[in-house]
Amino acid sequence: MGSRFQNIEQGPPIEVFQLNKLFTEDTFQNKVNLGVGAYRDENGKPWVLPVVRKMEKQMAEDATLLHEYLPVLGLESFSNASVSMLLGQDNPVIAEGRAFGVQTLSGTGSLRVGAELLNKHLKYTTFYYSSPTWENHHLVFVNSGFTQPRTYRYWDEKTRAIDFAGFVEDLSSAPENSVVILHACAHNPTGIDPTQEQWIKIADIMEERKLFPFFDSAYQGFASGDLDRDAWAVRYFVKRGFELVCAQSYAKNFGLYNERVGNLTIVLSDAKHVAPLKSQLTWIVRGMYSNPPAHGARVVANVLADGRLFDEWRDHIKFMSSRVIQMREALRAELIKLGTPGNWDHIVKQIGLFSYTGLTPRQSEHLVQQHHIYLLRSGRINICGLNPGNVAYVARAIDDAISKFPDKDDNSRAKL
Repeated sequence: MGSRFQNIEQGPPIEVFQLNKLFTEDTFQNKVNLGVGAYRDENGKPWVLPVVRKMEKQMAEDATLLHEYLPVLGLESFSNASVSMLLGQDNPVIAEGRAFGVQTLSGTGSLRVGAELLNKHLKYTTFYYSSPTWENHHLVFVNSGFTQPRTYRYWDEKTRAIDFAGFVEDLSSAPENSVVILHACAHNPTGIDPTQEQWIKIADIMEERKLFPFFDSAYQGFASGDLDRDAWAVRYFVKRGFELVCAQSYAKNFGLYNERVGNLTIVLSDAKHVAPLKSQLTWIVRGMYSNPPAHGARVVANVLADGRLFDEWRDHIKFMSSRVIQMREALRAELIKLGTPGNWDHIVKQIGLFSYTGLTPRQSEHLVQQHHIYLLRSGRINICGLNPGNVAYVARAIDDAISKFPDKDDNSRAKL
């Protein structure tokens, strides 16, 4: 009797995890991992935030903490703290009872729960994401029932900046009730964010076209070191009177990658819609993963609730963001010193974990194969993978890739 599964084809590997596997298996002494989206210290090692270690020890000694189920919508103290952090604790929508949060399985789970809500209960089927974006946005929304995936222009290869005219044009032609995924800060993968003036223009068009904002906030505080600055766009849309949802992740800013700590913040125009919405979200979560894990959410909730620990955590995110900024400046300086073709200012203008270098797929492959420097084919690098010990080596390798494989499309300067 033949197998029922015999016609299943091998699926493609997930690029970032495949890269990580190749890096781990590589025995070359000076190998560099610029692929994985996680913070690394100046020695290239993972870093557990000291305030997280402190809180975990405190929790381990607390005999009242049990491993019972959380409610379906999660730990309320965590969600309340998350909404407050995102919107600002004195935001009138909180006082008016028009904003609430639901604990989810990190940013991805938050996107999924939000997308299912919009598809199943508002019957939205069209969603827009930036070109390029984080590769999981498309998969999550399509798997949630959206049938019309569309892109808006974002990255201009020639100027290595936002193609704002293209962005605006694409939004202006979007059908009513399209959901638009917007990166709250530290756009992944380009590292380039709209200016405040550009955000105002985006809000104007979305209001006029009746488009629905779905913010993805994966890096609040981690991007600039300033929680309020990194939440500016979301708060501006709320102030303008938009109803919106926002996926929040604590993977990066608390270093809780594998604890799957996320929150979905929902802002409504009327508090009377909160109860029915929560009841429907309960059924969405029930049919998906039943309820969320407690450990990471407790860590975050406890730290955010304690003034002293909260300040300690803010010092940690300032420290991480400033190390990223230093490494951007160091890479640019090394490339200028080598006389590498191209203008390198975009490296320091970008923000957050990632830099869209503009390296071509062929140049990126050369870095992997010849220099044991692991990065995505798109040329996206994780700036945290750089440190004082390897930044000169990486710059020399980039210089080598550009000289061996110059970009044919633009002979005046490489697109970097």
